Amino acid sequence: MNNFIHKLIEQNKNWVGQKLQLDPNFFNKLKDIQTPKILWIGCSDSRIPANEVIGAQPGEVFVHRNIANMVVHSDMNVLSVLDYSVNILKIEHIIVCGHYGCGGVKAAMGNSSVGIIDNWIRHIKDSYIFHKKFIEAAANEKEKFDRFVECNIKQQVLNLATTTIIQQAWNNEQKLSIHGWVYRLDSGLINDLGMSISSPDDITSNHVYKLEFNNQ
Repeated sequence: MNNFIHKLIEQNKNWVGQKLQLDPNFFNKLKDIQTPKILWIGCSDSRIPANEVIGAQPGEVFVHRNIANMVVHSDMNVLSVLDYSVNILKIEHIIVCGHYGCGGVKAAMGNSSVGIIDNWIRHIKDSYIFHKKFIEAAANEKEKFDRFVECNIKQQVLNLATTTIIQQAWNNEQKLSIHGWVYRLDSGLINDLGMSISSPDDITSNHVYKLEFNNQ
């Protein structure tokens, strides 16, 4: 076995040992059911482990990650995760968490081609256009970058709120809130952007669908 892979297997065994030492029934309690209250939609960046940064245990957070924490209405991956978490797991909170210094957002600020990902971050470029005046009013390039990261998070929160999955849940009187956060790599702290959407009343009327009541 490759030495690097062997090391990972050994680390897994050590982790299991540590968990069992703290709680002999740790894995037995996890194996049959999961009842998370949170769906975390985050960036694929390896420096932001969703569970750890909020002090959550395995089984407490349902997680979806992609480049630059995007919610694209035609992306069946994110829609499948969203549908399962909302309609099956009955999660109560969705957190869209990006991070300052995000490479995907940085790439979207420029015009250099970085490969197939150009097609993905094009959606972020659209967000730049929507918020161009606010972003470019920043005092310097770092502040401009930070503002763009925050605007991208707010756009993804809105994108979530305008899916039929979320709106049907609200229509069924399901308790469900969406929050926008940004993680600071240099401190480990979360910046709550203060954007929380809990009902169709929190978004513009042209984004609200007329849906039939469906008591699941």
